[in-house]
Amino acid sequence: MSRNDIFNAASESIPAERQTADQLHQELGFDIPVETVPLPSLGKVYAEDHPLHMAQSVDIRAMTAREEDILTSRALLKSGDMVSRLIGSCLIDKRVDPNTLLSGDRNAILTAIRITGYGADYNVNVDCPSCGTSQVHQSNLTDLPIRALDLDPVAPGINEFELILPATGKRVGIKFTTGYDEKESNATAERKKKQGLTAETSVTDNLFRSIVSIEGNTDKSFISKFIRNMPAKDSLAARMFVNVNEPTVLMRSYFECKNCDHEEELPLPVGASFLWPGA
Repeated sequence: MSRNDIFNAASESIPAERQTADQLHQELGFDIPVETVPLPSLGKVYAEDHPLHMAQSVDIRAMTAREEDILTSRALLKSGDMVSRLIGSCLIDKRVDPNTLLSGDRNAILTAIRITGYGADYNVNVDCPSCGTSQVHQSNLTDLPIRALDLDPVAPGINEFELILPATGKRVGIKFTTGYDEKESNATAERKKKQGLTAETSVTDNLFRSIVSIEGNTDKSFISKFIRNMPAKDSLAARMFVNVNEPTVLMRSYFECKNCDHEEELPLPVGASFLWPGA
């Protein structure tokens, strides 16, 4: 088995997968590498009956041509299931439902899958913030830092954290988005697109996916009404709480302009070439 530079732990597969790997080695004459991926959430938000409860890492199998079929499936792309299907195909422990994972854990796994398939080099077009020159910027995905969860949930194994809003003083419960939330968001965006609607409610939609209770009240109708009428100061505080504390891979890269020598850390855009180089 091999391991990637961004991973620190040795890889171990479960017995059933080891048996399958041994069979493939005998038939094909080579091993499919297994990698250990650190989980930004540290498993703190997963219930006791979840396979990743309090788990700091998860094992994946390296991407193969089988996963490339998933990447090129128009049906999966249209349904919004492509990412979950890709993650599920590479996870060693098939008990794990990719849709239940935090978005940050999914991002860590996706980054690792991309590295196992096509390597760590990732080239993107960047416009220099100083001189405006457009150029190809090469980054190394193994250098991306991981922001681990530094907060404790309201109770062990629950994806909910407490925040006191600065304007209203209300105590709200906030969760970090999951694969299910991503799927719902994509479906909502697609539905609005077909109806000819714009993304005028993107702020409130995102808040509704994050805020799960207000002073202990979990009624969705009440939460929706509160969000639509909450002071902008409270809205900003809730969004900043998620932006600052969400466990994830930080998609940022150090940029040095070849034209004017400007240096700056910039957001790393994730386009089609991230999972499909040359797209």
